[in-house]
Amino acid sequence: MVRSFTIKVPASSANIGPGFDVLGIGLNLYLELQVTIDPKVDTSSDPENVLLSYEGEGADEVSLNSDENLITRTALYVLRCDDIRTFPKGTKIHVINPIPLGRGLGSSGAAVVAGALLGNSIGQLGYSKQRLLDYCLMIERHPDNITAAMVGGFVGSYLRDLSPEDTQRKEIPLAEVLPEPQGGINTGLNPPVPPKNIGHHIKYGWAKEIKCIAIIPDFEVSTASSRGVLPSTYERHDIIFNLQRIAVLTTALTQSPPDPSLIYPAMQDRIHQPYRKTLIHGLTEILSSFTPESHKGLLGICLSGAGPTILALATENFDQIAKDIIARFALEGITCSWKLLTPALEGSLVEELS
Repeated sequence: MVRSFTIKVPASSANIGPGFDVLGIGLNLYLELQVTIDPKVDTSSDPENVLLSYEGEGADEVSLNSDENLITRTALYVLRCDDIRTFPKGTKIHVINPIPLGRGLGSSGAAVVAGALLGNSIGQLGYSKQRLLDYCLMIERHPDNITAAMVGGFVGSYLRDLSPEDTQRKEIPLAEVLPEPQGGINTGLNPPVPPKNIGHHIKYGWAKEIKCIAIIPDFEVSTASSRGVLPSTYERHDIIFNLQRIAVLTTALTQSPPDPSLIYPAMQDRIHQPYRKTLIHGLTEILSSFTPESHKGLLGICLSGAGPTILALATENFDQIAKDIIARFALEGITCSWKLLTPALEGSLVEELS
């Protein structure tokens, strides 16, 4: 019997304004997996019984080996926690990815969420999104991106009960939860099953008038590099500055009509954006010179995730706002593309086709 289904996972923007490692938005730019399980198809060439194909962003750099690809390795982690060692024979997965890699739009978070959903669907395990978040957060300890990709919309999230060691480590290497095959032979070890409710989240409202302009520079910034420029300690007044604004922003973005005089100052940040200007030339000037007074319809502007993408929230004048930000980047010799996006309110989706 042939079975087929699709998985769609939205891109995400994290660190919204003052919400460093807290606030995220799922965006309607979807990583898609087209999955077919046909026992008549010969998949013996792959040790995990899966034929993987890929198109879109990162096609020249993403591994098609099932024990190296982030999506399939995450799926194997979920499956092996339930004593399912490999994919079923005849598994074919075609990945369509429109999310730029390393640009601050949650490409790795989307891959991890897609992998968790894939393992759940392949194994017919029946896990809820909340339980699958636990598996995802064992691999990538950024709940803002992961939660936005899984449940969608505008979300706030946090991790609970982490040890001091885990609090300092933002990622757990995937090899620690899914051991690498040794010499091409699977070790047969069972990975650690995640505790329940590692992360908690809340979904905020979102004013229907607000759209998201993503200006995407043509270079990558790794999360490790962008975290490396951050200080190890902060001044108390900078922490208070962000806390005050995040308390206002999470309600201000729900109100209709949106109030730029409230939202724009509430999207200021002193925790990460000032330190990342060395990695993204023109960042400081863009964040300070694009205002509701200079550009009609603009509500607020911030770095998306670790960057280099800029996220501008606006109600109108989208083309002009994007073109002017792109022109400012051009003064630094940086080329950009842009997308007009809206919150993906439903989050990730799985659709059985047959």
